[in-house]
Amino acid sequence: MIALNSNPQATASEHYILFERIPLIYARVPKVANSSVKAALTRLLEQPPEEGYRTTADAMWRRGTHGETRMIDAQAARERRSSHFIFSFVRNPFDRLVSAYNNKLVENDHLSTAMQKMGLERHMPFERFLEVLVDTDDADLDVHLLPQSAILCLEGVCVPRFVGRMEAMADHWQLLRRRMRQAGLPALGKLPTKNVRRSDHSDLSSHFSHPHRVDLVLRRYRQDVELFYGDQNLERLAAGELSSFSPPLESHFQAMQP
Repeated sequence: MIALNSNPQATASEHYILFERIPLIYARVPKVANSSVKAALTRLLEQPPEEGYRTTADAMWRRGTHGETRMIDAQAARERRSSHFIFSFVRNPFDRLVSAYNNKLVENDHLSTAMQKMGLERHMPFERFLEVLVDTDDADLDVHLLPQSAILCLEGVCVPRFVGRMEAMADHWQLLRRRMRQAGLPALGKLPTKNVRRSDHSDLSSHFSHPHRVDLVLRRYRQDVELFYGDQNLERLAAGELSSFSPPLESHFQAMQP
């Protein structure tokens, strides 16, 4: 049994699921098909998860897999880049924000403690929601609102070598499975569908119809936009209209490494 982490701050920085018996690490990013990817990863466990844990919850991967996995921070993951296959997925930052707003502030009956401490309120105007994010430091953000670059990067360098895009999930998942086979890792299988609450992105245009809102997003999530979607036109990105060709970000990140 893995001991509980007694340091809440350390636990909050642990975004990477490390498999102890196979050289694999998944950098989980909330609101980016995270539940579906975790469900697929359970197939790699030798034993069923311990009772009382949800496969979608970080707690299961931290202490509910009979010691087969644990969660580590970006520094510990980076130290394993030469020995482990590290992967993740990202999402259009504008779309991820609308998804988080709708799910956490509109659909849910209660806000998380972190969101309450941020000063967020249920059904608050979307623009005011963005203004609160701009005024909140990373350390005080609810994990669903944390910049993807803050999770995946360390000292300006992206830790995972394979970063797929949620907008091209079907193609990128297939390529991920191929890369894992090439690395001699167990077969991952098809991606299950979990917690899909919003499949239509037509509402992005109304949420970001005013340039001020786009500017607010850039003030808070510019690195996400430039690093993961720098090949996209900004206006089309804010409208959810990505170009059809969007390869995974892998060779680019490898070239950035020393």
